Amino acid sequence: MAKIGKRIKAAQVGVDRNKAYGIDEAVKLVKARSKAKFDETVDVAMNLGVDPKHADQMVRGVCNLPNGSGRTVRVAVFAKGGKADEAKAAGADVVGAEDLVELVSKGTINFDRCIATPDMMGLVGRLGKVLGPRGLMPNPRVGTVTMDVTGAVKAAKGGAVEFRVEKAGIVHAGVGKASFTEQALVENIRAFVDAVNKARPAGAKGTYIKKVSIKSTQGPGVKVDQGTVLAGQPTV
Repeated sequence: MAKIGKRIKAAQVGVDRNKAYGIDEAVKLVKARSKAKFDETVDVAMNLGVDPKHADQMVRGVCNLPNGSGRTVRVAVFAKGGKADEAKAAGADVVGAEDLVELVSKGTINFDRCIATPDMMGLVGRLGKVLGPRGLMPNPRVGTVTMDVTGAVKAAKGGAVEFRVEKAGIVHAGVGKASFTEQALVENIRAFVDAVNKARPAGAKGTYIKKVSIKSTQGPGVKVDQGTVLAGQPTV
C-alpha cells in the first residue's frame, strides 16, 4: 500500500486541487500524469445541480464522441429475421431473440452495450432486473430501442457513450485514452459536456453544471474551467 500512496502523491505534484484549469492545460496535466503500464482511460465527471430522485430532474442521454472512445465495445442486439441479419452485418457481437433472453436471464452477459428492436421489448422487458442495474437496458431516449439497428450498432462501436446521472447528482463517462492526442481529448470532452448540458431537464433549477473535472484511471483529478469546455467558449 505504501508504494501506491507514493505514486499517487507523486502524480498530484503540480496539480492545484482548488484551481480550475483551462481545458487545454487540464488535458496536458492529465496526460503527463498517466504513468500506468496500460493505456489509461480519461474520465470526465460532472457535478450537476439536480436531484435524480425527482423524475423531472433525471439526466440521461448519449454522446457521439468525435474521436471515438478508444474502447473495444461488445454489442448485443435483440432482433429477429431481417433485423437480426442487419445487426450481424453491421458488426454486432451477439444477436438473438428468445434464445438471447434466456441466456441473459441466467446471468450470461458478455457485452457492453445492448440494442433492441421495438417489437422485442416485450421480451427484453423481463430482463429489467438483470440489465437495469448494469445500465444495459435498451431505451428509446438514448437510441438503443430502434429499427435502425445498423446505425445503432455502428454508433456504439464508433464511440457513442451513454450517460445517466447518479444519486449524488454526478454524471461521468470515459471519453478517450491517455494515448489520444491532446486535441482529440479536448474535442471529446467538449462534446460530452455539451451533450450533458443539452440534456438539462425541465426540473433543474439554479446552477445546472456545478463542477467539471477530468482524470486518467490512476491519475489525480483535475478541475476544469467550465467556460473553456462549453460549446462556443475559447480556451485559456
